Amino acid sequence: MSNRFAVFTSIGAILLFVMCGCSEVDSSLEKKEVVVYTSVDQNISEIIFNDFEKETGISVKPVYDIEASKTTGLVNRIIAEKENPQGDVFWSSEIIMTLRLDDEEIFKPYISKNSIGIPDSYKDKEGYWTGFGGRARVMIVNTDMVPSGDYPDSIYDFTDEYYRKYKKLIAYPLFGTSMTHMFVMNQKWGEEETVDYFESAIKNNTFMVDGNSVVRDLVASGDAAFGLTDTDDAFVAVRDGKPVKVIYLDQEGEGTLLIPNTAGVLKGCKNSVEGKLFIDYLLKAETVDKLIEIGFIDISLQDEYNDVRLMECNFEEAFIEGNGLMEKIKENIIR
Repeated sequence: MSNRFAVFTSIGAILLFVMCGCSEVDSSLEKKEVVVYTSVDQNISEIIFNDFEKETGISVKPVYDIEASKTTGLVNRIIAEKENPQGDVFWSSEIIMTLRLDDEEIFKPYISKNSIGIPDSYKDKEGYWTGFGGRARVMIVNTDMVPSGDYPDSIYDFTDEYYRKYKKLIAYPLFGTSMTHMFVMNQKWGEEETVDYFESAIKNNTFMVDGNSVVRDLVASGDAAFGLTDTDDAFVAVRDGKPVKVIYLDQEGEGTLLIPNTAGVLKGCKNSVEGKLFIDYLLKAETVDKLIEIGFIDISLQDEYNDVRLMECNFEEAFIEGNGLMEKIKENIIR
């Protein structure tokens, strides 16, 4: 009996050793992950997420915005989770909502080595957020409705009496890049002139619609002659063979507004190391080139902007100075 007991004891010890060893191996092979909150459309962001996973082995858990509220709903969620963050990174397709989060002290500073070469106006000097590639605000013109000699090329053409004969479109300036553009207008012109601009545009046969893609679709279909949108939306109509021309705004004047993608690591996040690695990946030239190839952005902030003249602006000042603007726009314009 004692020999049998010794044998069973030895077998038990071996099994225990094996089980413990397996447990240690499983623990060491536990897959790392990063939770990314993003306002970038899923069909675009998934391509980048998949490439990042293949290159690093880090699993991406995305959380997308609610389309009905654009980026606002996602930002409100991040603020609500401030004391117990459930995400690691915020990747936005614009900048104003990123600045709102920065104002709420949501981000932790991180200056990526890949941010070198990005102009100072497109990144926070302490590293709370970084811009890395942009979409320009452009005019999309229906070439069947507007003769070539009449093509509009300025933000001021929406209020120009000459263009009253054409039906024109602007997205409601309460969300996304349209809101960012309005904030920059306000920084340059002041509240009174900004509100007056939209009122004058409406009186000049300009209509407001629900988003940049709606502007694109209505112009492409001939329901309107031209409108203000972003390059990513406009170039979809070009690729689809629609009778449209895309024109960068005010190239003989102050230039067109470039709205960058932005990203930052959330303060107190659970996967800080992985979050920083994801920021590094977003800022890589290869990633930006991929986003350009996809057609989501058209200008890299690490380059000399090709031949496009860009408007000079200070996004942080535009955000601060625009705080009281939204209510005035709602009261006077959005009825």
